[in-house]
Amino acid sequence: KGKCPEDGWDESTIELFLHELAIMDSNNFLGNCGVGEREGRVASGLVARRHYRLIHGIGRSGDISAVQPKAAGSSLLNKLTNSIVLDIIKLAGVRTVTNCFVVPMATGMSLTLCFLTLRHKRPTAKYIIWPRIDQKSCFKSMITAGFEPVVIENVLEGDELRTDIEAVEAKIKALGAENILCVHSTTSCFAPRVPDRLEELAVICANYDIPHIVNNAYGVQSSKCMHLIQQGARVGRIDAFVQSLDKNFMVPVGGAIIAGFNESFIQEISKMYPGKASASPSLDVLITLLSLGASGYKQLLKERKEMFSYLSSELKKLADIHNERLLDTPHNPISLAMSLKNLDENNDAAVTQLGSMLFTRQVSGARVVPCGSVQTVNNYTFKGFMSHANDYPCAYINAASAIGIKKQDVDVFLKRLDKCLKTFRKEAKKEQSVNGMSNSNAVTEQLED
Repeated sequence: KGKCPEDGWDESTIELFLHELAIMDSNNFLGNCGVGEREGRVASGLVARRHYRLIHGIGRSGDISAVQPKAAGSSLLNKLTNSIVLDIIKLAGVRTVTNCFVVPMATGMSLTLCFLTLRHKRPTAKYIIWPRIDQKSCFKSMITAGFEPVVIENVLEGDELRTDIEAVEAKIKALGAENILCVHSTTSCFAPRVPDRLEELAVICANYDIPHIVNNAYGVQSSKCMHLIQQGARVGRIDAFVQSLDKNFMVPVGGAIIAGFNESFIQEISKMYPGKASASPSLDVLITLLSLGASGYKQLLKERKEMFSYLSSELKKLADIHNERLLDTPHNPISLAMSLKNLDENNDAAVTQLGSMLFTRQVSGARVVPCGSVQTVNNYTFKGFMSHANDYPCAYINAASAIGIKKQDVDVFLKRLDKCLKTFRKEAKKEQSVNGMSNSNAVTEQLED
């Protein structure tokens, strides 16, 4: 049926299925005589077993989605993977998606491939409108494709950083719609930035006839992010949305999914990929989805939502204890942020030191963001880099409830963060007492004089 099975398969069934696919590839035929330059020869048996003897990769030199005559098994694997992934994207909330394919590149390079495909449709365009998000790969994806990013600063609404829709439209008018390749928006992001106003952006793109590419890096796991994409496509224009395999499906880094609502445009992107491609990302996600089944993946999505609520409530309690604040970011469904005002006021270096302390205590993924850091990326200088704004009001720490997170992860993180913050408070009290003593000594000396 080309759909993800409702119930997951056991490992031996999956291995049997993969071996059946592998014996359909010519390199595994008994008595095969290969006289070409690429015959699926592998020197190491360990490498061959690691790839289940599926050595030919996917696609042909002119199209990553094309069928290879001498690799029927690998071609079938590719078609099935794309079909099953499409089913999962629909299950996750984008019901009207028509086509997608797995590409063996991470999100940034996959976005670049989308921009390069649009170049043929809009040969005179040189700008990409980009609501600011402080993440290097999505910025560099535009530079690598040879375009000039036009950075639209976010608007502060309460604690949240939101899309400045008026600034986007004003910039389109100033530059001229025909000179703009596309609008490049973002769903999943670090708080206090929240997903872009996709519906409003999609309407603007439809009105001005400008393509719209969405960076949905880890948005498949969020029903809110997927709903935004579905609504954007319903009321306006979204040409393609790109998501990472590792962040959404818990597989090794190295693959992404490019999906969209216009089947022919997604096919154009797949044909733009030069040469054949590695089958490893497709194989990894196929094995994972067959083992989970649709019900298993839905259960992971449910658990992630529950853990987000738990992380939010527990982080708020910790913030109250340390006289800090859980920033109010209701539009961000994955990431949370807690202020670090007390650290920032006491010592400029304390904020970054907290990040180091957490890392040495084996807390990974938490981002500590100081005020006023400056970073230059490809000759563009970002003020307040990592905070998605030039002057965010306070330093803060991020934590995310991503797919696969467990209650134990949350509890251990909060325990270690609490310990680190207590250490800073003790040191601050010591400094105050030392300063207090030196001040009283100075007063005594003045009286004596």
